[in-house]
Amino acid sequence: MTNGPDLFSSDGPDQGSPGPGVGGSSASSGRALDPLAVRMRPRTIAEVVGQDHLTFPGSPLVQLVEASGGDRAGASSVILWGPPGVGKTTLAHVISHAPGRTFVEMSAITAGVKDVRQVIENARRERDMYQRTTVLFLDEIHRFSKAQQDALLPAVENRLVVLVAATTENPSFSVISPLLSRSLLLTLRPLDDAAIADLLDRAVTSERGLAGEFELEPAAKDFIVRIAGADARRSLTILEAAAGIAAAQADFVEAGAVDPSDADADADAEDEVEAEDSETRAILITEAACAEASSETVLRYDKNGDQHYDVVSAFIKSIRGSDVDAALHYLARMIVAGEDPRFIARRVVISAAEDIGMADPQALPIAVAASTAVQNIGMPEGRIPLAEAVTYLAMAPKSNASYRALDAAIADVKNGFSGQVPTHLRDAHYPGAKELGHGESYKYSHDYSHGVAAQEYLPETLRGKRYYVPTGNGMERSLGERLEMLQKLLRP
Repeated sequence: MTNGPDLFSSDGPDQGSPGPGVGGSSASSGRALDPLAVRMRPRTIAEVVGQDHLTFPGSPLVQLVEASGGDRAGASSVILWGPPGVGKTTLAHVISHAPGRTFVEMSAITAGVKDVRQVIENARRERDMYQRTTVLFLDEIHRFSKAQQDALLPAVENRLVVLVAATTENPSFSVISPLLSRSLLLTLRPLDDAAIADLLDRAVTSERGLAGEFELEPAAKDFIVRIAGADARRSLTILEAAAGIAAAQADFVEAGAVDPSDADADADAEDEVEAEDSETRAILITEAACAEASSETVLRYDKNGDQHYDVVSAFIKSIRGSDVDAALHYLARMIVAGEDPRFIARRVVISAAEDIGMADPQALPIAVAASTAVQNIGMPEGRIPLAEAVTYLAMAPKSNASYRALDAAIADVKNGFSGQVPTHLRDAHYPGAKELGHGESYKYSHDYSHGVAAQEYLPETLRGKRYYVPTGNGMERSLGERLEMLQKLLRP
């Protein structure tokens, strides 16, 4: 349990530190040594990006942020649910800095019931003696046991503390119901590319960030946005590391640009230094520096351009063609390029139904399970069930007979080959239906051998029509034999 540092006070790094602390810059404030992601953390609700659905004027979150001390503790305790790097900790710090508040930060990984009770006791003293409300930020609340969460209930219910809890897991399964009912559940959305790009631009120019000492190459910004995976913290971490690499490279080039044995060159260099004293040139952060900082290879992949469609097309065709190695290669390219894993999962599900079908009926459940796993656990772990599903699908027998059969049936319906539902199949449960002959002569299948009754199910105009024609691949081989038997029983 720790009291959170005051990251937003007026004596922050933009007041007392002239530079970003990257590439040899010094600062009078030790806070300049904080990571860039910490220095750039929004100080007001207006600086928060990508969560417009929670930060509009008058929203419960804004009421909680803007409430003053005393009895106006805000709308309620809140549970912030969202993937990593979307601003859960940021919002907690913004909430904590309303007037008349004491901020306490705990991690569910290390805190116990004793720690919780100590916070509650301190909160009671703060309220009684100083009229200050305690904001308790509890990170990873899903790791708290039921007993630990129960210990919070009285303080939350009596608003002795304003609980701001953060979790990456669905609170419906990880937070006890009484605590959920006493809190507002706010779902944070993954940051889109525009929000990440905006954060990078701010970090480059802000006095709290790189203070204009660096220039971010457009291709470098696109690269960071692409591999950040909607994670603001990761994008700023990569930017800071890339700035350090760019600064080191610039120092190396400058040191080696002049031959020490050349006196004239020395004089020229001194003149150049004097000329540049009045004009400081920004250090360029390149795409290569970002790739080196992130330990990622620069991969040419435009999620809205030809590469996107070409790679996805090759991915699906490799599964259809039963080339498991090619399918995994294109899966890897999409993952490394930062393709939305939910998009990949959707394509895997479609492939299972379109290209495998009844040749292996287990393919679709496996694909759907992989899609669900990706949504529940996110990346990078989500790559594991995706790999399993893609491997299974690529190696499975193939058939498109089911969806071709449906397309043929749809074509007939659109072309007017519908006909009337046979009288014996019509609903006979409403008053007057039997007088119309509905249900008359209907044969209940379970009363007959093999559970199949000889009668017509298609409209008269389509009598004898065959849509589904099984292939000889995989399970459809035996399904074809069964279909022939069924046809003989239905139409002896």
